Amino acid sequence: MADSDYLSRAEAVLAAVERAVDEADADIELERSGNVLTLEFENRTKIIINLQPPMKEIWIAAKAGGFHYRFIDGQWLDTRTGTEFFSALTAYSTEQAGEPVTFVP
Repeated sequence: MADSDYLSRAEAVLAAVERAVDEADADIELERSGNVLTLEFENRTKIIINLQPPMKEIWIAAKAGGFHYRFIDGQWLDTRTGTEFFSALTAYSTEQAGEPVTFVP
């Protein structure tokens, strides 16, 4: 994938996450600094999502651990488990928020 394709696709992911947080009923504070999104939940736990252009990946750091996602067959998939990015982010956020939080592409 060309660098410009990666950046376009990865930025679309960050924009989708930002939209979902704005629309969520859960109390989630969102901060963006360059290619890094920080989601902070009411209980003060955080999920950090950051772009890794040299690797052409998106990384998530959550209470559940650290995860790397690569664009494969039209989806961002975990490089170890094959779990789809938005599905995983939904699970991690729901766990940390203590209430349902949904992320979709």
